[in-house]
Amino acid sequence: MSIEYLTLLVFGLFLIFLAMGLPVVFALGGTAVIATYFLWGPQALHMVASRTFTNANSFVLLAIPMFIFMGCMLERSGIARDLYAMMFKWMGPIKGGLAIGTVTICAIFAAMVGITGAATVSMGLVALPSMLKHNYKKQIALGCISAGGALGVLIPPSVLMIILGLYTNTSIGALYAGGIFPGIMLAIFFNIYIFVACLIKPEWGPALLPEERASWKEKFIALKAVILPIVLIVGILGSIFAGAATPSEAAALGAVGSIVCATIYRTFNWPTLRDACQTTLRLSCMVMWIIFGASVFTALYTAIGAHDLTRQILSYLGGRWGIVIGMQAIWMIMGCFLDPNGIIMITAPIFFPIITQLGFDPVWFGVLFVINMEMGYLTPPFGFNLFYMQAIVPKGIVMTDIYRSIIPFVLIQFLGLTLCMIFPEIILYLPKILVH
Repeated sequence: MSIEYLTLLVFGLFLIFLAMGLPVVFALGGTAVIATYFLWGPQALHMVASRTFTNANSFVLLAIPMFIFMGCMLERSGIARDLYAMMFKWMGPIKGGLAIGTVTICAIFAAMVGITGAATVSMGLVALPSMLKHNYKKQIALGCISAGGALGVLIPPSVLMIILGLYTNTSIGALYAGGIFPGIMLAIFFNIYIFVACLIKPEWGPALLPEERASWKEKFIALKAVILPIVLIVGILGSIFAGAATPSEAAALGAVGSIVCATIYRTFNWPTLRDACQTTLRLSCMVMWIIFGASVFTALYTAIGAHDLTRQILSYLGGRWGIVIGMQAIWMIMGCFLDPNGIIMITAPIFFPIITQLGFDPVWFGVLFVINMEMGYLTPPFGFNLFYMQAIVPKGIVMTDIYRSIIPFVLIQFLGLTLCMIFPEIILYLPKILVH
């Protein structure tokens, strides 16, 4: 049977499982087991156990539960509340200032926790009621939280970059360094959009009334809220870029640091620790099982000749840049429907060798992938941040409001992706300096 027919059968079975409502891990793993059995017989099923054991034995994966734990602890510690109070005092007098401050806090959170959920949920609970109370337009208030929270996958320490580096043999430290400038650039672009939109239409984000504004003394006192986040960020990223710690060791440092932060904020107690550990266990198991299922699926698809078929299809796209653009389009479409971890497992082993053969830098291409996945967290119908927001918004806000709110921010993300493709040094400048 030809690779074309096998591809249709394999992906057809995968889509049938998804349509039946099975989780991604069982759709991927189940497809791999069934196809392996019928193609090579029951004796080939030892491959499933072998691939799973190899992945479970990876030291790099230890970083994932520790970064998730850190995010859960910081979400419950009160840091988000104090950071927002500080930004409220400094940015409130500016048109759109509360939304601009919210994006900035999300960027700070991204540099601490490496996942999107912590910032999205924390700011959704803290900032959204405040912005709505001060008559901010729903779309601005919702969109800035969803888009700001998505920065967690791009600004290091990103859990997604750990998985990507593991499966593409790309330096995680280099990916981290490559994500800094694009992450900052997108945060600035989000804030420019908010500022200009509220300048043109002041009713979208009115400034605080004079009697609500803080004095200069209150503003400077509030700055103490950024001390702990800065110490934590410098400790985690500094240890990685200085070569003093691997990402897994830095994650352990961050996990301990989050407990220290919660202790300082007097929110560290048994219920907080128990809830953080339970959430960490649930999210870590989900990520790990997706990795296991997708790795088995990738092994199957590679064995039946996926690389040759992919090269043949991509060769019709017209030159090396046509191939790169075609890959971005494939990722954008997949990002609307699949989990980013699953997309890594399905596409990375096929796309990255081709990119390397074409002479492109894998770090540059890896960060482009992460920007694509950041868009995937916002794009309907299955953008994760959209569902986070749906779970925490007050009554009167429906899913269509959330969908409308992310449109300008997704367009800004697309602009950022385009700029990073045209000007690779946006991504590659820091890796060349920080990672040797």
